[in-house]
Amino acid sequence: MSQFRYIGIAPNGRTVLAEFEESSRKEAQKRAKRLETKRALQTQKLEEKITWLYKARKNGSGWVEGEQDAYAGEDVERALMRLGYADVKVKKKVTFYKPGVPTDDVVTFIRLSADLLRQKLPYDEILTLLLQDTSNKRMKEVIKQIQKDLRDGKEGREVYARHEDVFGKFAAYMLGVATTSGNIAEIFESTAKFMERDANFKKNLRRSLMMPSITVLAIIGVILFYVGYIFPATAEMFVRFDIELPPMTAFTLELSYWIKDQWLLLTTVFTAPVVFFIAALRTEKGRLTFDQYVIKIPVIGDLIHKTSIEIFARVFYTLYSGSGQNIEVIKIAAEACRNTYMEKQIKEVAIRMMLEDGKGLLESLEATGVFTHTALSRFKLGVESGALKENAFQLANYYETQTGYKMESMIDTINLIINLFIMVALIIITVVSSEAAVIKPASTF
Repeated sequence: MSQFRYIGIAPNGRTVLAEFEESSRKEAQKRAKRLETKRALQTQKLEEKITWLYKARKNGSGWVEGEQDAYAGEDVERALMRLGYADVKVKKKVTFYKPGVPTDDVVTFIRLSADLLRQKLPYDEILTLLLQDTSNKRMKEVIKQIQKDLRDGKEGREVYARHEDVFGKFAAYMLGVATTSGNIAEIFESTAKFMERDANFKKNLRRSLMMPSITVLAIIGVILFYVGYIFPATAEMFVRFDIELPPMTAFTLELSYWIKDQWLLLTTVFTAPVVFFIAALRTEKGRLTFDQYVIKIPVIGDLIHKTSIEIFARVFYTLYSGSGQNIEVIKIAAEACRNTYMEKQIKEVAIRMMLEDGKGLLESLEATGVFTHTALSRFKLGVESGALKENAFQLANYYETQTGYKMESMIDTINLIINLFIMVALIIITVVSSEAAVIKPASTF
């Protein structure tokens, strides 16, 4: 999240200042436009808080160099002059490339924080230790900024929200909540567990879908190259000598000619659906539709569905206080579950029933239609026994173990199918090549 400062002029001539946070400058401009319309303001400036490099000295002493976040260079100059500096030079800090932070480094930061918090170390001291031991340059800057903001008395949610691009939206929210809660170590531990599971699931999903897809495409490419370029060079030689071609060789040559004639149509047929699918996923409605039906796909859909329920249960366990309906907890858990359709059903069906109709948790979750029988039975047992928090934790661990085993089994099955596909492709190429190799020239008298 970036910080912005809006400067406008009211109808009475007074200057209006407003500071707010938005994910991008485009979103900040939309918010400024709403302010302008609502209060009849005339916009003067919309400034983003960035980093400025300064060089200053006072009374002929040595130069002092540093950097400071501010909306404008003039703000930095005025602040330094108030401190007694007379000779001040300020310029923007130019960053051509903003390196990312590997997920492993983020998880290490959160997990070590949790371990040290359990040892009763002050959080400021923990940040100092982590700053010294972190090798990633960007992560060092993030820790330094977190430490500075917390020392300045800023609220935890605001502090971590500034670094959503590093921690992710959900993790940044959880860490912000943790700094103002009574179980900060437990929330940090659960957040680290969530990020580990999320990274592991994505890695396994790539192993099960992406790499096999690339392998299949590569094999298809090899077959097309063979049929379209290598094979015709041999087969056409027999045609020139009026040698009758065997059935399979003749069919393959005709196929080669057809592919060459229709290559543009074939390319469009295969690429257009992919482009349309990717474009649809970028829209809110398209993503919602995809998430609604993907969980119904056999095998892979079941894995995605149960993983989303696992994340919901794990977040619910982490934040549930054991008193009242905990509407905010259910809302946060729904947002974290990584499926927009499930999130929509939980928010618009379950939470609405609890708030407007006074229904219980179990009845409301069941009405959403997105929870499995196993999940509902665990929540039912938790409600009846008064151990809802513990049952949510058990459900999360159960689905974690089950999806882990099923994912490994699915990867092995897909690898077997890919190997069979490769074997069939090689057999076809070998048979066609062998048939062409044994063609006998026609006898001449």
